[in-house]
Amino acid sequence: MSTTDIVEQYQPNFEAWIDEFNEWQTRIGFDPAWLGDYRFEIKFDWETAGDTIEFGDFEGMPKWERRMQVPQQTVRDAIISMVSVQGDTEFASVEQQWHLLETAPTEYDRKSAMRIMCEEQRHGWQMAYVLCNYFGDQGIREAQKLLERNSSANPIRGEDDRPRLLGSFNEPIDHWLDFFMFTHFIDRDGKFQLKMLSTSSFKPLAASMGPMLKEESFHLGTGANGIRRIVNQGVIPCALIQKYVNKWVSTGLDLFGVDESTSAQWAYVYGIKGRYDERENDGEADREHLNEESRGHYFAELNLEMDRINARRKEGETALFIPSDKFNRSVGMYQGKMFDLHGEPFEGTEDDWEQYLHSVLPNDDDEAELKEYFKQEWIQYREWKE
Repeated sequence: MSTTDIVEQYQPNFEAWIDEFNEWQTRIGFDPAWLGDYRFEIKFDWETAGDTIEFGDFEGMPKWERRMQVPQQTVRDAIISMVSVQGDTEFASVEQQWHLLETAPTEYDRKSAMRIMCEEQRHGWQMAYVLCNYFGDQGIREAQKLLERNSSANPIRGEDDRPRLLGSFNEPIDHWLDFFMFTHFIDRDGKFQLKMLSTSSFKPLAASMGPMLKEESFHLGTGANGIRRIVNQGVIPCALIQKYVNKWVSTGLDLFGVDESTSAQWAYVYGIKGRYDERENDGEADREHLNEESRGHYFAELNLEMDRINARRKEGETALFIPSDKFNRSVGMYQGKMFDLHGEPFEGTEDDWEQYLHSVLPNDDDEAELKEYFKQEWIQYREWKE
């Protein structure tokens, strides 16, 4: 097989799903005409997927290429869950972001955002294809659910709609500063999740990840470059930007899941989802702390990226920083606990804590101030090149 196969003919079950997908686009407010000549395609990179299970209790056996090769229903259920969650995030981000297109600060940013939304939909399309074509009636039902849930942040949302599965994908992206934070922090988490699935024991899932990772690199690069351009322009004070960093880092850290996760352990046992550096790491996996290890890699990468961003700031501006991984967490061992931005225990009452959060996270006054900056040339201009 070629490195990247593009599937041109679909099975009837997936064709029926495509009809539902077209209705989903219109229902959520995304105009299909915005796609232009972009085509949704199924892409597999079979070479990088590998032929042999690389870790877990089935290590050394051939990777599974069909549902019936998967040895147990519990393992099949775990694979379906992984694919479903990944697909859910892809469609959710489009629901969160499409409304920003009319207010893009430059044509470069509008076209970048449109490319991201096209590719996110392709990623969701890919996950739905895997569900429909490899997992029978159960997969078809799960693929349908991808189009039934709707991000709580979507401006067009019915009262009975079910929210997306993960918290970050129900957070409002109200303006372009939020967009750059989301693509920098949350799409970077996406890169981690895709890389961990790229070594999966289920070969069609592993083979889906190579093309998705190549596209995802543009998404998180858009976020990093956007923040650098904002800092370099020097219109929005770094003290205000920092509040949005504080907001999005904590929810990005939460996406790695609970500590000492049994589901992460079983995913490793089954060979479904590896460590972030699985192919580079010869050491024995600490199966009881897989989420913590991945979160640590992510946190370290965020700090390195922030060093690059700070190098662009104007003279006299305070340095931006990544808040402690203990701050404002909703998942894991620090969930609901009071730690300040620097990871120190917060001394005070719950009312004091709420006042502290009001002071370090974006509030209504900050949003009003930001709107005034948006009336200026608040981001460094960049030309779009085809």
